[in-house]
Amino acid sequence: MIVDQRTYTMVPGRLNAFLELYEREGLPIQRRHLGEPIGYFTVETGPQNQVVHLWGYASAAEREQKRGDMEKDPDWIAYRRKSAEAGNVQYQENKLLRSVSFSPL
Repeated sequence: MIVDQRTYTMVPGRLNAFLELYEREGLPIQRRHLGEPIGYFTVETGPQNQVVHLWGYASAAEREQKRGDMEKDPDWIAYRRKSAEAGNVQYQENKLLRSVSFSPL
């Protein structure tokens, strides 16, 4: 299994605005293409103003296919434009994590 760990750092004071827009407009589109996330979290300790979301895939090839299809979706393109214009996100980082043989996932 591949887990895509995506960490977004928000402009201070913009975390709730990001979450509201994402839940209303972005998440339904992602569910349509990617399925349900493993989890979606805000950070309580360490660097603040961060959202961490985890998405699971059978393989890197499946991730590439699903995300590629999503990036072509006009609804997703419109959401990304709207999100960028809102100016909520300051920095993005993502990591691909590969499960080991004894992992419960």
